[in-house]
Amino acid sequence: MARPREFDRDEALEKAINVFWAQGFAATTTDDLRDAMGIGRQSFYNTFGDKRQVYLEALRAYQRRSTSAQLARLTSPDSPIAGLRDLLVGLVPEDDARRGLGCMGIGSVIEFGSSDAELVEMRDKVGPVLGGGLIERIRDGQARGEIDASLDPAETAAYIQVSMSGLQTAARAGAGASELQQIANFTVDRLRAR
Repeated sequence: MARPREFDRDEALEKAINVFWAQGFAATTTDDLRDAMGIGRQSFYNTFGDKRQVYLEALRAYQRRSTSAQLARLTSPDSPIAGLRDLLVGLVPEDDARRGLGCMGIGSVIEFGSSDAELVEMRDKVGPVLGGGLIERIRDGQARGEIDASLDPAETAAYIQVSMSGLQTAARAGAGASELQQIANFTVDRLRAR
């Protein structure tokens, strides 16, 4: 008779997210994960498989959560330009330690590039979701006269996504909150109708 698990799977996964987010895939050992998750070796393998499977599950969960939060910031204000500002400024936590983590998704891109087909496929599913929301919000801003009508919405959305990556990479490199917030505001101000 199999013994029931003596841990909360979701809680353990959350702890794995934090370890991978802070250390990346290569620098994280299975023992690092097990220690953080508070589970034994056999429970780890029986429940999660191996380190890579935990990483993929953790990254998927992180991406779902961060994309949902980003879309909420983008669409919550009535004003499209305010939504774009909220999106970018929202990437900059005031807490130094949290800000220094950057973005787990960007971390995976930096660590793996395009060499891992499964990770590329995951990114290819997430990117267009946010990109589509950005395009819609940009078009709305142009229709309202808030955003420069001469800008191509798809190109502008791509520019914003690259800016997001830059902000999160700079945060990981140690940039301060006020500096990053100024960059976020500068980015959005370039989109305004003149």
